[in-house]
Amino acid sequence: MIKKLKRKIRDICYLLIGRSFIIPFKPLKISKLWIGNKYGGFYVYPDILNKESIVYSFGTGEDISFDVELIERYGCNIFAFDPTPKSIRWIQTNMPASNFHFYDYGISTKSGYELFHLPKNPEHVSGSTIGHSNLNIDTIEVPMKSFKDIIQTLNHISIDILKMDIEGSEYNVLPDILDSGIEIKQICIEFHHRMIKQGGRLTQNAITLLKNKGFELFACSDTLEELSFIHPKYIEFNPSQG
Repeated sequence: MIKKLKRKIRDICYLLIGRSFIIPFKPLKISKLWIGNKYGGFYVYPDILNKESIVYSFGTGEDISFDVELIERYGCNIFAFDPTPKSIRWIQTNMPASNFHFYDYGISTKSGYELFHLPKNPEHVSGSTIGHSNLNIDTIEVPMKSFKDIIQTLNHISIDILKMDIEGSEYNVLPDILDSGIEIKQICIEFHHRMIKQGGRLTQNAITLLKNKGFELFACSDTLEELSFIHPKYIEFNPSQG
């Protein structure tokens, strides 16, 4: 009973923290659609998605419901990345039939091998280069690539959706992504401020950075941790009409 009460109080605190981020950035009123299951999904702006759409999905874990639904609904081309050994093994036996391309490395600010923390709970899957309360102190080495090198390797000049669920590393790699000069239409991020020291400030700074680069918040999940942004020039009608 005490454990449940503590969990409830913690969840309320997370919602209050998340709401404090959203209030200064009133979401645009445009069409949106939740893609994926309750735990692995994000809102997207669906009006510009089709079989030519390129989606970068950083952090698959053992949940590719977001990717699979984008393929099923719109025929999108998914490029997914995860260096976690458990994720790689899972993907090998759960690979979608088509339009899903998996790469067994992660995204970082530079290319090469980096130390990677695995979850304390062996039943969990998601690890990170950023140490936090849910991860072990012990590390393994995994391959990582910079965003610039990934783009050059895959030879893309435009990305329709860039999704990140990378357990706290989003704060480090987001500036490189936004400074790359690559056309990105939508960005979906799960922010992990609940796990990171001074995570609230980091999330606030990240949202401000996105806004300064021309991206506007248009949707957030019920937990206020999965946030979706779009560059207004890709909206097919005036947001004030939404």
